[in-house]
Amino acid sequence: MPNSGPSDVRRLRFERLVAPWRDDLYRYSFWLCRDPDLAEDVVQEAMLRAFRSLDSLKDEGSVKAWLLTITRREHARVYERKRLETQDIDELSAAEAALIATGNDSDTDVDDMRKAIFELDEGYREPLALQVMFGLTTEEIAVTMEIKQGAVLTRLHRARKKLIEQVRPGLSVISED
Repeated sequence: MPNSGPSDVRRLRFERLVAPWRDDLYRYSFWLCRDPDLAEDVVQEAMLRAFRSLDSLKDEGSVKAWLLTITRREHARVYERKRLETQDIDELSAAEAALIATGNDSDTDVDDMRKAIFELDEGYREPLALQVMFGLTTEEIAVTMEIKQGAVLTRLHRARKKLIEQVRPGLSVISED
């Protein structure tokens, strides 16, 4: 059996560190763009960039935040490269409609919450998704979004407040911790 070359070692490191996060990167990308095909393209480009710059990853414990940052930047590049046609926000994509429709018809609280999350501005929706879906700390979210940690805390607070106002009007008068 011949010795493994540097490219084999790199490929194995990629498969060990990066490949397991592919599904999470897709969910995050979809959350950003709301288009399954575009989300897939963004993830493929992000995975390629991750492979090319794998040597720059010094702390393997931060691979998730590193990958989410790459994915977020790749998503931004899509909009820099081409002008996408706009869509009426009242028309949900098939994927959004499926997400909202999932669950029991009698579970209107979950449906209301999903709908309210999709209606949040991206500036509030993104840090909330990173915290809830991916379990990132506010520090990791700040690094991923390239903003200050205080801004993350503010956005998370405002996102939750807006969700409460949308889903349960009148509850926003509850005192905060």
